Amino acid sequence: MSDHRITLNWQRGDATFERGNYPKDHEVRYLGGQTLGVSSAAAYGGNAALADPEQMLLSALSSCHMLTFLAVAANRGYVVDAYLDDAECELGKNAEGVTAVVSATLRPTVRFSGEKQPSAEDYDKLHERAHKGCFVGQSLKTEVRIESRRID
Repeated sequence: MSDHRITLNWQRGDATFERGNYPKDHEVRYLGGQTLGVSSAAAYGGNAALADPEQMLLSALSSCHMLTFLAVAANRGYVVDAYLDDAECELGKNAEGVTAVVSATLRPTVRFSGEKQPSAEDYDKLHERAHKGCFVGQSLKTEVRIESRRID
């Protein structure tokens, strides 16, 4: 299998470091050189202008589902013109009583073109296969719901 790496860099600098009072902003650098500013969620004292870990988890899930969906659709001869996901996740207490991302909802809207168009049943199966083939989705304990829409 393949190896995936990032470099995470956090620096305190001159800031205070004590319970509930320390800098939360940091950077994640990806292998290709892209750098993303990250902080904790604003509800936890983070910088609302930056991505938070929960958003990063959700974006990884959404992106993986989309890429798998595109592969499944292409393999079955469908042409996808557009894919938009309005996804969200929810923090709560899991079965062990620990705060976790307890659910994620993907809301992909897909537009197809060409002669071959999936029926409603075929469209649902494409998303089902994409979810089963998504490495990130299969790695999570979180409940993942897919509420797909289709643009005709």
